[in-house]
Amino acid sequence: MGTASDIKLIDENGLRIDGRSPTELRPIKIETDVLDRADGSAFIEWGGNKILVAVYGPREAYPKHTQDIEKAIIKARYNMAAFSVDERKRPGPDRRSIEISKVISEALSNAVMVEQFPRAQIDVFIEVLQADAGTRIAGLTAASVALASAGIPMRDLVVGCAAGKVDGQIVLDLGKEEDNFGEADLPMGILAKSGKVVLMQMDGDLSAEEFDKATELILDAVKRINEIQREALAGKFVSLALERGGE
Repeated sequence: MGTASDIKLIDENGLRIDGRSPTELRPIKIETDVLDRADGSAFIEWGGNKILVAVYGPREAYPKHTQDIEKAIIKARYNMAAFSVDERKRPGPDRRSIEISKVISEALSNAVMVEQFPRAQIDVFIEVLQADAGTRIAGLTAASVALASAGIPMRDLVVGCAAGKVDGQIVLDLGKEEDNFGEADLPMGILAKSGKVVLMQMDGDLSAEEFDKATELILDAVKRINEIQREALAGKFVSLALERGGE
């Protein structure tokens, strides 16, 4: 494996290692209702990422001491399968998975109308089957769709997206090599309609000007990603309407 100094991530034409322009997203595809036994589910392919999300609930929170008398608790569990990366990962939760589970739970709690379900919990299982950089933002994007497909009342859909610095340039949606060898990565979760930021983390260093440019790229991309989310959900509800019309 090379080092950051001997891998050229942006060529003389301004194209990235995978042929994308600095402002171009990787291909994104979202499907709903991929699991029959879940209350809601979604599958996302984002670049080389393949992530499955299952939602169960609302149901009574257990054990009882975890209940909140005023609202539901969102419990997200983010997990990377042992076979999801090139070098097999040790099965089970690690510090990174626990941290990502926590920030995704908090982000989703801002989108769901949790006050409608006191003493309840909603479980969101995010399984990364194949990892290719940006799994937390892809998982968050799919989890929002899975919650909506479960019919859980939501204020808004959460859209995850990232930007970062590669070879001194600000680029959108880092790929695997860019994530490994770039200078900075800024994943964000944003409520699509209001623009409220519900998740923000940063790895590396950005100047104030670079941060503003990265945020601008993310906010523009959020609109495009939200369209993909809405198309996935529209397909689900059109199918339901057709089924009911045939009864």
